[in-house]
Amino acid sequence: MAAGPLVNDSRSTIRTLTSDGRLLFATRFVRLFAYGSLSVVLVFYLAALGLSESQIGLLLTLTLVGDTMVSIFLTTRADRIGRRRMLAAGSILMVAAGLTFASTHNVWLLLVAGTIGVISPSGNEVGPFLSIEQSVLSHVVADRVRTRVFAWYTLAGSVATAFGALTAGSITRLFEHAALPQIDAYRTIVVVYAVLGGLLWLCFSRLSSAAEMTTPGERQPPSTFASLSGLDRSRDLVVKLSALFALDSFGGGFVVQSFAAYWFYLRFGVRPGTLGAIFFWANIFAGVSALVASRVAARIGLIKTMVVTHLPSNILLILVPLMPTLPLAVGVLLVRFSISQMDVPTRQSYIMAVVAPDERSAAAGIAGVARTIGASISPLFVGMMFARPSLINLPFFIAGTLKIGYDLLLYREFVSVRPPEELGREVGS
Repeated sequence: MAAGPLVNDSRSTIRTLTSDGRLLFATRFVRLFAYGSLSVVLVFYLAALGLSESQIGLLLTLTLVGDTMVSIFLTTRADRIGRRRMLAAGSILMVAAGLTFASTHNVWLLLVAGTIGVISPSGNEVGPFLSIEQSVLSHVVADRVRTRVFAWYTLAGSVATAFGALTAGSITRLFEHAALPQIDAYRTIVVVYAVLGGLLWLCFSRLSSAAEMTTPGERQPPSTFASLSGLDRSRDLVVKLSALFALDSFGGGFVVQSFAAYWFYLRFGVRPGTLGAIFFWANIFAGVSALVASRVAARIGLIKTMVVTHLPSNILLILVPLMPTLPLAVGVLLVRFSISQMDVPTRQSYIMAVVAPDERSAAAGIAGVARTIGASISPLFVGMMFARPSLINLPFFIAGTLKIGYDLLLYREFVSVRPPEELGREVGS
């Protein structure tokens, strides 16, 4: 994408957003900056506190399980009880988790805080935020620009994650040069994470009533199942999609950013400062790829875009540990990141397009929970693998294979289920 069209596309997208939409772009940036900074040092911090690899794997698994429970509870109620209230509640849990992690080394307290609070070990979205923000954005933009808005929304998050990773690496390097304990650098980043959670709360408190579902008929689900899940008409479709997303995330959970960073340390001895720079560029490339995704989707459709971009990225994932040198491994990783996130805005846009408007928060929440459940199981196995030097490459092979299986199943099941903007026009061949 040339610089001129990129600037014009950016201006056009900004003009389509209301003040609430712009505010959600800001909260996305703040949140992903916090997630990105924490993900680079979290495993190092927990190891410095004295936790074993197996305990770290268990903690990260329970952290994701807790995020799942928080997300399912808040997102399935957001459209009926209030989206702003649920977003504020998630922010408070993020603050609580960060402060607890920064103030104790007791493994049981860390387990409780990780389970109840909102902590992102992967650098990716956790908790209720993404699902509810997606429903608000879909509520205030037209179908024809939804994917483009989501692409820029994804870019905002990727850039934030990148700068978060770079900042975390810079802080650890400063402490190292000053001959200060590295654990203090890690703790500083955890404290910043909690502070940014508080900033999120302030931002969400400024959302207007336009962010809410206001039509009475949209707020009252017609059945007991719908009362519990927030889904009625979209139930079967969401269940099938969620099962596939869980498979994809189970594979991705073997290579979450925290573990990928630690793998580079175990394999090549790369320090956190350098890792911050590596993952800065990785996330920048991932974010830019999201913009390309919206244009590809306009030509061949959302599902086809998800599959044809995701498949090669997973082959590259398998190749990373086969590289004999650090530059080659980093190079393959960066190429992989340059296409790996093209399915993100298309996936988000697809869910919002094919479900009932008054079930969007619940649908995105349940799909997000399915992804979190899938990802929450994997770290337990990765911790065990990292405890054995001969097995440290295995997570990459497992992840790539499972995610390729997801791509093939997704295409078979949903290529014929088109969103409204694709009906009545030809996409792909």
